[in-house]
Amino acid sequence: MADAVVNFLVENLLQLLSENIDLIKGVDDEFKNLLEEVQRLKAFLDDAAKFHSESSLWDQLVKEIQKMVHKSEDVIDKFLVQAKLHRDKNKVGRFFDLGHMAVVRALAAEIKDIHEKVKKLREDNKDSFKPKPILDVPKKGHEVTQGPSLDDDEVVGFDVEAEKVIKLLVEGPAESLNIIPVVGMPGLGKTTLARKIYNDSTLSFEFFSILWVYVGREYKIKDIYLRILKHFKNSIDEYLNEDEDRLAKVISGFMSKGGRCLIVLDDVWEANVIDHIKKVFPENKKGHRIMMTTRDRLLAAYANPEPHNLKFLTTEESFELLVKRVFGKGSCPDELKEVGKRIAGNCSGVPLVVVVTAGALAGRSNTTEWKVVERNVIQYAFNVNKDCGVFVEMSYDRLSQELQTCLLYSGIFPRGFDIPAWKLIRLWIAEGLIKPQQSSTLEEIAELHLNDLVHRNLVILLQKRSDGQIKTCRLHDMLHEFCRTKAADKWLFQEICTTVDNAVPSIQDPDTCRRLCIQPSTLNDFLSTKPSAEHVRSFYCFSSKQKQTDLSPNDIKLIHKAFPLMRVLDVESLKFLFSKDFNNLFHLRYIAISGDFKALPPTFGKFWNLQTLILNTSTSEPTLDVKADIWNMLQLRHLHTSIPAKLPSPTVTTGKPSCLQTLSMVAPESCKKDVLAKVCHLKKLSIRGQMAPFLESRGGISNLEELKCLEHLKLLNDVLYMNKTVQLPSAFFRLVRTVKKLTLANTRFAWSEAEKLAQLESLEVLKLKENAFMGGTWKPEVGGFSKLRVLWIERAELETWEASNLNYPILRNLVLVSCDKLDAVPVELADIPNLREMKLENTIKAVKSAKDILELKKSQKIIFKLSIFPPESESKATQ
Repeated sequence: MADAVVNFLVENLLQLLSENIDLIKGVDDEFKNLLEEVQRLKAFLDDAAKFHSESSLWDQLVKEIQKMVHKSEDVIDKFLVQAKLHRDKNKVGRFFDLGHMAVVRALAAEIKDIHEKVKKLREDNKDSFKPKPILDVPKKGHEVTQGPSLDDDEVVGFDVEAEKVIKLLVEGPAESLNIIPVVGMPGLGKTTLARKIYNDSTLSFEFFSILWVYVGREYKIKDIYLRILKHFKNSIDEYLNEDEDRLAKVISGFMSKGGRCLIVLDDVWEANVIDHIKKVFPENKKGHRIMMTTRDRLLAAYANPEPHNLKFLTTEESFELLVKRVFGKGSCPDELKEVGKRIAGNCSGVPLVVVVTAGALAGRSNTTEWKVVERNVIQYAFNVNKDCGVFVEMSYDRLSQELQTCLLYSGIFPRGFDIPAWKLIRLWIAEGLIKPQQSSTLEEIAELHLNDLVHRNLVILLQKRSDGQIKTCRLHDMLHEFCRTKAADKWLFQEICTTVDNAVPSIQDPDTCRRLCIQPSTLNDFLSTKPSAEHVRSFYCFSSKQKQTDLSPNDIKLIHKAFPLMRVLDVESLKFLFSKDFNNLFHLRYIAISGDFKALPPTFGKFWNLQTLILNTSTSEPTLDVKADIWNMLQLRHLHTSIPAKLPSPTVTTGKPSCLQTLSMVAPESCKKDVLAKVCHLKKLSIRGQMAPFLESRGGISNLEELKCLEHLKLLNDVLYMNKTVQLPSAFFRLVRTVKKLTLANTRFAWSEAEKLAQLESLEVLKLKENAFMGGTWKPEVGGFSKLRVLWIERAELETWEASNLNYPILRNLVLVSCDKLDAVPVELADIPNLREMKLENTIKAVKSAKDILELKKSQKIIFKLSIFPPESESKATQ
């Protein structure tokens, strides 16, 4: 079976060669010969993919191919920079560029040498790999499997478990702090159960504050305290330099002002954590609670002599879970039930083994294929208590090569890290993991891949977006370890970390390592070695801390200088500086940085390969001045800035439309007709600033008609301009007819103007925040909002709201935040068949009507989730 990572490398090399034909003048023959040889190598790997081998000779061949591909990629990248810089000079500059041809000749000789080595490698190994047909592994496909819907969050066998733990949380000691440990072996579902309880709406009636904190092995008490404090304060900058004792007192002060609090601690390894978390709870006799998950029974007993021991699934529950994970809401075909029950019975009652095994079965409807899986499960079931990794391997082997690489790559994030789906998708694309298809964008293909990995139970879904798609996800600890180990073995990436003997962290093999991921705490020691690795293509420094890591300017420059062929730079956790060496990183495809930036310098225009730019600035300036000619950056797809960007007018250098799909966020004055015509493929647009001039009939809003593909739109009026009257233009629905998600904030329209939104024929999600509309009454007309699924109203002066199923016929979710004047939620909304969830936060007057809707839904035997904050007991106490 051909190696997924090597095949991915060869495909990328082919793409690199074929896409840069116009830049290879002077070495045409050498490039052509290398291209043909790599194509033959690819054909050799494709043939090998039809067979299976455990031969050590094959493993050695894979390593040799990988090294050769890396060398080819390096020399091509160096040549492309030289060729591009030479071509961009004027005629006089090119004439006097005397060193260019010398460099070209040297690189041509190097390319020729590599070509000969690749040719020899292929010819010498024709017979070294003795193939045998794969008899035990079902053929892997590239199709997305039909897994359960993302709306199907049921956890089999956990309903009773959840009820028991919730009862312990609610009914324990009325006044004193109580700790409820959930203990069990890896893969038994501790975190899954804790998440189910954390999201249970009944707890919102009991606890004023509910916090989730991931701890893990490599915790720091201060970091845990800062995460808890973040729940009470939007900005915690003033506390970043405080010590642990001071932070504990600050948190205790916030808690004492509110009601009963529940803190969920996930993956606790040491008693030290428990002792420190106890310190933050005030002695105010409110009956606060801690729920914690751990695999250590002694630690659980230390927290509470009577912990909750998580049970194994019964055979019946295992089969039920298997069916749900394989067929979703469908049923198991009769011919597969017998073998399916045997497979479930051999999973030892461990949910992780069941769901991972289900991932191996997904999309397989043949009895023979199920029996193959059954044999593998039986083979490894005896060892399940020691290692579930073999079951992960079983599912991994049944992924397409593209999905295998995507899964392994997900391990670059730290253990327990909540991964934003959009970031993972953009990184997959920047790394070249997603192959283009004619009918879909790269982003759409990547999102399908992520859904597929979730459906196969290899990635955990944490949060969904308002449109139902994945917002955040995570790898189970065991899968995270699998991905890291496998990726390191295949040279996909290396984690730079402190060793057991506290040796200075360094790159294991500078000649083969392509991607480095490093924790901020290790960074200074690593940079002290003055690393230099031309082969490194990606540098990651992720952190869950709120505080940025400060490095000296010289250390920052070391990162730029050490990796001259870098393609991906994600260092949002560092305070970044620009340098001359940074300006020479021409191959960058993805940049995510933070710093005191006041402008995007002109030198960014040289990053002709850049696809995604994420710029977080701490400047006090109201806008970010974009001085770079972004319109000549023809690969740029996503531009994110933390403050509104002022864009330059398009140049006439190229008449091609921009590839930009995301602009978040821009100043209203930048939304000129020529700018929006240039970004005609834009899908997401966020505008923030002074909206009054923009919203005038002859203002910039009329230019939105240039955006024929726009799906997400945000109009955010700056607080400074809230006193100015603004109105929606009458033709608003015509200008943004393709918009599916609309967010308005501080716009202060009259509620009567909401009818202009009701005419948006594609609108599915509507978020009205911070007084988007003003006035005491909203009575929408019948017939609008025909596709609206999510309605969010926040900080509105609304007192009376008259509506029914005729106004929002397919509404699914309703969220009301700080609508404290609203007398009632229209009870008629209970007649909307699709309405499944309602959340009220600081909307006390409307609680009774919300409960009436809940009772009506119960009488209709419809599952309906109602969340109320603060709990009624607390709200009554404060009245």
